[in-house]
Amino acid sequence: MEKFITLTGIAAHLPMINVDTDMIIPKQYLKTIKRTGLGKGLFAELRYDEEGKPHPHFVLHKPPYHQATILITGENFGCGSSREHAPWALLDFGIRCVIAPSFADIFYNNCFKNGILPIALPQSEIDKLIDDASRGANATITIDLPNQEIRGPDGGVIRFDIDPFLKRCLIEGLDDIGLTLEKAEHIDSFETSSRTRRPWA
Repeated sequence: MEKFITLTGIAAHLPMINVDTDMIIPKQYLKTIKRTGLGKGLFAELRYDEEGKPHPHFVLHKPPYHQATILITGENFGCGSSREHAPWALLDFGIRCVIAPSFADIFYNNCFKNGILPIALPQSEIDKLIDDASRGANATITIDLPNQEIRGPDGGVIRFDIDPFLKRCLIEGLDDIGLTLEKAEHIDSFETSSRTRRPWA
């Protein structure tokens, strides 16, 4: 998993609440178990018409937001089914950080397992970031995970909270497999001991 330490990028604002995982990545894109190639299906029903033509008014089709790496959105983001394809699609598009007043629990935890930083902030702080995001090419925001800070284009700073364990996992690029491999020495020792004690197993 790619490490997340600091991120400076364009922030796009999606002014919607209760965005569920089916809206993030519709069901017709769930046939694959690969984590790549899903970016084209991100918000597909919002981004394209019935003929597959892009809706020009959708934020991720507008420059410079088509290069967004940060998404600012409404409360209860990622609700609905627990599909892990939702963070896969965000990541494949290029989104590394999602900022919202609140998240669905399963989606929130899936983000950390896939290298995406979800940040929950009060609506008053979200409003400040929306103002920053409205500046088009100047909508550049820096996310500093070690210092737990969001820095706006005018130098304003917003602090955010994060669980220390989840913070460490992102900074060190540790998903579930990486965490398991940290204990490789103990696992090998157990396997060696087990073969000695139970050669028939």
